[in-house]
Amino acid sequence: MYKKEMIAMLLAGGQGSRLGVLTSKVAKPAVAFGGKYRIIDFPLSNCINSGVDTVGVLTQYQPLRLNSHIGIGIPWDLDRNIGGVSVLPPYEKSKNSEWYTGTANAIYQNIDYMEAYNPDYVLILSGDHIYKMDYEVMLDFHKANGAEVTIAAMPVPIEEAKRFGIVITDENKKIQDFEEKPEHPRSNLASMGIYIFNWKTLKEALITLADQPALDFGKHVIPYCHGKGAPLYAYEFNGYWKDVGTLNSYWEANMELIDIIPEFNLYEEYWKIYTRSEILPPQYVSADSVVEKSIIGEGSTILGKVYNSVIGCGVTIGAGTVVRDSIIMNRTEIGENCELNKAIIAEEVVVGKNVKLGIGEEAENETDPHIYNHGIVTIGEKSVIPDGITVGKNSVIFGKTSSEDFENAYLASGKTLIKAGDKA
Repeated sequence: MYKKEMIAMLLAGGQGSRLGVLTSKVAKPAVAFGGKYRIIDFPLSNCINSGVDTVGVLTQYQPLRLNSHIGIGIPWDLDRNIGGVSVLPPYEKSKNSEWYTGTANAIYQNIDYMEAYNPDYVLILSGDHIYKMDYEVMLDFHKANGAEVTIAAMPVPIEEAKRFGIVITDENKKIQDFEEKPEHPRSNLASMGIYIFNWKTLKEALITLADQPALDFGKHVIPYCHGKGAPLYAYEFNGYWKDVGTLNSYWEANMELIDIIPEFNLYEEYWKIYTRSEILPPQYVSADSVVEKSIIGEGSTILGKVYNSVIGCGVTIGAGTVVRDSIIMNRTEIGENCELNKAIIAEEVVVGKNVKLGIGEEAENETDPHIYNHGIVTIGEKSVIPDGITVGKNSVIFGKTSSEDFENAYLASGKTLIKAGDKA
């Protein structure tokens, strides 16, 4: 029997439906971020930087790219004989085969995996947040207080508190009460969905609550532990933390990387973010091109002008093209003499010549205004946009389009163009 002091369980099964077409073919934690990374690189790097060397990654929705990205964990130094990283999809059981129905149900279905390491503590993480956190400091806090459950929490503006699970603590940060998305919050400490449990406490709660439909930490497990009188503590975190669950927050988090003094710094020596990197040549920036305040990934060729943008790896931007305030993901080709304003373009897209994106007045999106907003143009992966097309704001294109799909070579603001066979 191995013995690990603390193992991590990383929940990476989420579809991330508020990212629209960005997650139609790929799980949210596998979405590209910051030029060369994927969202899941951040919690994985936090684990290895915090000395947590055993990580179970629970996948479910569209896991292919996530699985191949993680592989056997080499970039994060998680290719270990004992421990390391394990990808844990739902699997056939002898009685019935079942999907993970809630965050805690996913953990419950992997009790045997956790048991194999006989841990003292289990760290529960979410795969879709951008932040740097030393989990060892949180564990020290957990031990010092004799806690059975510690919830990482961060102060949020009180007017935003109703969007979160809120913890109410005494002066020693012991949790007295908590409220899920309260109408009138009594505190501004929001749960970050990061928990440390004593293994015995977690195991007992999961087994007792196993039959609960859609078993969830915030709704079921934490209230159960609290109800039993287990000491629960809130570990206050004051660093940068971003839930990139909407297109606008995803766009903002990328833009914050290129601030003159970035709020979130990718370049710190002592807290590296690791990722799986392809072997690519250096980027090429031509004599006629201009690049200002941007991140340009390896293997990219820039012949046009790029301002305030995040460009992935292996991207081509044609001569005469101007890109502003945009995110262009890996291996996308942008033709000559284009104009891109506040666009999010997914991987392996082909944009023809003389294409203009993000033009004119804003109009509300006709199909999903809660997803496509803030003036962003969103293009799903492997889409094709023919030459000479003009596209308005709050619009979305997904699929291999041809000039017949555009009336007068134009797609107005707020329009949704999704080709059959490319279901978002």
